[in-house]
Amino acid sequence: MIHGYAATPNDHWFAWLADEFEAIGVSTNVPELPDPAQPNADRWAETVASTLESVDHDTILVAHSLGCVTTLRYLADLHGDWTLGTLILVAGFLEPLPALPELDAFIADGLEVSALAAHIDRIVVLRSDADPYVPVEHTDRLAARLGVQAHLVAGAGHFLASDGIVELPEALHPVRCVR
Repeated sequence: MIHGYAATPNDHWFAWLADEFEAIGVSTNVPELPDPAQPNADRWAETVASTLESVDHDTILVAHSLGCVTTLRYLADLHGDWTLGTLILVAGFLEPLPALPELDAFIADGLEVSALAAHIDRIVVLRSDADPYVPVEHTDRLAARLGVQAHLVAGAGHFLASDGIVELPEALHPVRCVR
């Protein structure tokens, strides 16, 4: 599980989802990305790459917000014949965010992700209709580039604990269905 900007592995719904995964036999790792309040794309990429090492048909990646950008970069950098079992992106985007211009250098629009879908068995993109940081259109465009439709979680804000989101069954459901 890859957290986002200004977050830690213990924030929001991450610990709840990790516990739920463990309860159904899915070993879980939620790495702490360095300096989450001042993220550095290279340092985040190094942390994700060293944590994951590789992916396969049994791997489930869950990412939130800026963690989606990092996760998609990791996958785009994989070479050869690889397969990922499940990718769940929560409040994902690839374009600069009007509400958070301080992240523009990290985001650096232009990541090509459409070829990734051929390597991923299941892709789930979750979005809210009330996200103050990530415009709905950003998440919908990301989903379309991955060949899927975004699933709406009504009123979920940016999927933060401050939005009341401390559990996220919509991220657990796709995993339960294939276990």
